[in-house]
Amino acid sequence: QVQLVESGGGLVQAGGSLRLSCAASGRTFSRYRMGWFRQAPGKEREFVAAISGSGGDTNYVESLKGRFTISRDNAKNTVYLQMNSLKPEDTAVYSCAARCSNCYEYNYWGQGTQVTVSS
Repeated sequence: QVQLVESGGGLVQAGGSLRLSCAASGRTFSRYRMGWFRQAPGKEREFVAAISGSGGDTNYVESLKGRFTISRDNAKNTVYLQMNSLKPEDTAVYSCAARCSNCYEYNYWGQGTQVTVSS
């Protein structure tokens, strides 16, 4: 069982930056691939970025490459999402998720943190 708690969301002006954190419980954090997703009002949840258990492999939705960076610190059981040059269309609830090494889907989800970008 993995519990995930996001933090770091808030209100920021367009062009600003935020760093989201997702703290995970448990002693096997490094075995999980971690992902960030977001859901804007009236829209479906979309994939943002993911990172392998070791942190050596990352992938992003194409539209966010260069502005968002995912990273992790396995010693702190935490995954991060650095978001730069934020735009109003980045406004959404951002959630982190964990996927076990032998799983095809994300097994565990956090409650999400709100990011609002004002113009």
